[in-house]
Amino acid sequence: MRYDVTIGIPVFRSVDFIQRSIESALNQTYESIELLIVDDRGDDGSMDVVRQIQESHPRGEHIHIISHQSNLGVSASRNDIIEKAQGDYLYFMDSDDVIAENTIELMMKKIAENDAEIALGSYEKIELDGGCYIYQYPALLLLEKDSLASFAYRKYAGIQASACNYLVKTSILREHKHRFINTNYWEDFVFTFNLVTFISRAVLLPDITYSYICRANSLSHYQQRDEISKEEVMRNIKSIEHLKKTSSILYNKVYFPNRCYNIMMTDFYIACNILKRRNDIHPSISDKEIKAFMQHPATWGQICHFRHAKIKNVLLYFVGKLPPSFCVATIWCLGKLKKLI
Repeated sequence: MRYDVTIGIPVFRSVDFIQRSIESALNQTYESIELLIVDDRGDDGSMDVVRQIQESHPRGEHIHIISHQSNLGVSASRNDIIEKAQGDYLYFMDSDDVIAENTIELMMKKIAENDAEIALGSYEKIELDGGCYIYQYPALLLLEKDSLASFAYRKYAGIQASACNYLVKTSILREHKHRFINTNYWEDFVFTFNLVTFISRAVLLPDITYSYICRANSLSHYQQRDEISKEEVMRNIKSIEHLKKTSSILYNKVYFPNRCYNIMMTDFYIACNILKRRNDIHPSISDKEIKAFMQHPATWGQICHFRHAKIKNVLLYFVGKLPPSFCVATIWCLGKLKKLI
């Protein structure tokens, strides 16, 4: 059976949240939706809840389940969803989050009106302390090639870091063989950051369509812990290194200078967090290792020809060329100036 939309949800140890998430997906005002669930073997009862809903909900027949034999992680789960989705458009959710009941209807309407390949919604982020942060896009049509990438890279954090809350044409992902990298850290940021380079026609929505719940035991919340493993931090760095490698083929794009700047600023913020929590990271991360991941994705010759963000890229390029102790001292001073340390 074909669907207009597949909502894909990897499930791993979310028994306290999964019912609300699944029901928010099933209760959409849009009709032609497949709900594709990946059982990633959390073995906490989450899938019992899913199967109960599958049996009792009026739209339960449209819930389809992919079962892993062992825990493979969120990247493998989402890649399975890309492969098996029966919808013309694909929308990812996390298993502890919820979406507004008109999310898919609103996005599909805007896609149809503008012959778009992707629609991105705004969201609210609910923090552990009860605080709420709104990430809101302007109402914007980006209907020319490279216009979405140019918008996304125009400033640091110019687009959402999550792979959730946008509806994208499934064939785009398959034609470009675009998949999640094999890591549990920042895999969604890397996926979305590179995805925008494949999109020619996009719609941005100011409507809050997604509620992102920050859980204490989430993989992304090591800032709440007293001790952080070096391996975990290095996996974040590995994700950014992947972005550097995939930048080389984009050197002739108008957005390339701003893309480089975004990548280097991400490195800079990681470095600041490492220095801020250095005593909590075990084993320790050396000055030489920090310098190594501050290497710029562009060559000096390419930077000399930049028409955008040239000075900022030059400065970040030379920070990565300083001797390790001077490199770290410079990051420390800049971090203090920006009140990051």
